[in-house]
Amino acid sequence: MLEPMSIEGYDLLVEEFKYLLEEEKPKVAHEKLVAAAQGDRSENADYHAAKEKLRFIDKRLFYLNKMIQNSKIIDPSLHAHEKISFGSSVEVINIDTDEEESYTLCGVLESEPENGLISIHSPLARAMIGKSEGDEFKVKLPKESKEYEIEKVFYKNIFSLKKNIRTKKEFTFH
Repeated sequence: MLEPMSIEGYDLLVEEFKYLLEEEKPKVAHEKLVAAAQGDRSENADYHAAKEKLRFIDKRLFYLNKMIQNSKIIDPSLHAHEKISFGSSVEVINIDTDEEESYTLCGVLESEPENGLISIHSPLARAMIGKSEGDEFKVKLPKESKEYEIEKVFYKNIFSLKKNIRTKKEFTFH
């Protein structure tokens, strides 16, 4: 199954993949060679640390490659957002509490629920998809059911809302 994601989300995955493959992995492989040249590998902490880093890098590269291959790039700015879909920002009223809540539907890897960025696969997002302003809907959660009314549907760039964007510094293994 293809995983929807924004152009920026896809670009960030590719950037991390290229960085690990072209910069970090060769650097750590060199560290491993230097450590191996020091002699007895069985008690060589630098050798074992580099070997472990390479293992983590390879696992991350495998994961990133899988996510890149299974991604479906969607540019939500091209959609009308009259009905809720991937990339829609939504203001809803919780009918039980009369509180306003805001959400933006995004891909799994882009989600930050604490910042209102919810995965398109979440129960709340699935209940909203296809709805329009003025519609009401219910969400069944494990311990309760919540009812909402949609106040507003609009587009706002997913990455303008993100607070936790990984950088090259965070791509590395320490």
